Amino acid sequence: MLTQAEKGSAFRALHERDAAFIIPNPWDIGTARLLAHLGFEALATTSAGYAFSVGQRDSQIGRDETIAHVAALVAATDLPVSADLENGFGDAPRTVAETIALAAEAGLVGGSIEDVSGRASGANLYDIGHAAERIRAAAEVVRGLPFRFTLTARAENYLVGRPDLKDTIARLQAFQEAGADVLYAPGLTTKEDIATVVRSVDRPVNVIMGLRGVQFSVTDLSAIGVKRISVGSALARAALGAFLRAAQEMRDHGTFGFADEAISYRDITAMLESIAPGAGHA
Repeated sequence: MLTQAEKGSAFRALHERDAAFIIPNPWDIGTARLLAHLGFEALATTSAGYAFSVGQRDSQIGRDETIAHVAALVAATDLPVSADLENGFGDAPRTVAETIALAAEAGLVGGSIEDVSGRASGANLYDIGHAAERIRAAAEVVRGLPFRFTLTARAENYLVGRPDLKDTIARLQAFQEAGADVLYAPGLTTKEDIATVVRSVDRPVNVIMGLRGVQFSVTDLSAIGVKRISVGSALARAALGAFLRAAQEMRDHGTFGFADEAISYRDITAMLESIAPGAGHA
């Protein structure tokens, strides 16, 4: 088993490579272990994917349940884990700082903080000054930890209906100055916009893939300087899509052709047997 300090250093080193790396997003212990089995080098949680798995909408899960969930994923493999900590579960910088401290105690070596008041109807972006203060409070906690914790700051403009690239960049630059280690503007869909963001900051940039109609490869994104690629809830939604198509086939046609595309019982059992809890990837 790697120590938290070893995981933290390994995770930070991934961001220092010339090419981008993929950090996939499991939503439960089983998917975390399968991704480790496949050889991925780090994992990131997905608030939406987890919420869907327990029958909730995104942003309906509280901090205590989220911390318990991420702790379970940390314990599931020997990989570094970074968490989707939404907006830090509160508006005040003090609350964000408390969330980061709890995340570190749970075994995480990274986490992201959003600059939006929530995902409910009417959610708003924080004023840029307040948003930066929230990141500064998080960074102060991070700098006091006895291991490397990679703090990601998110500019949510494109996810809340404000696709303003200039403001997005201004926010990311403010977060950089406030102490963020990685910068992230989910929802960018053109290579030109992504490249502009990368050129405008001097921290590693995370880009989300798995968006409908957006098909850039790791090679494409590496060429414009992206360092990390996540997929958010896309893997969870892909799995739910297959589940719903199978269920609808049974309901509407009374047939079971979906089973032809399902992984075999033998194969999934073998995969899970090859990686014991906490053993890392095979």
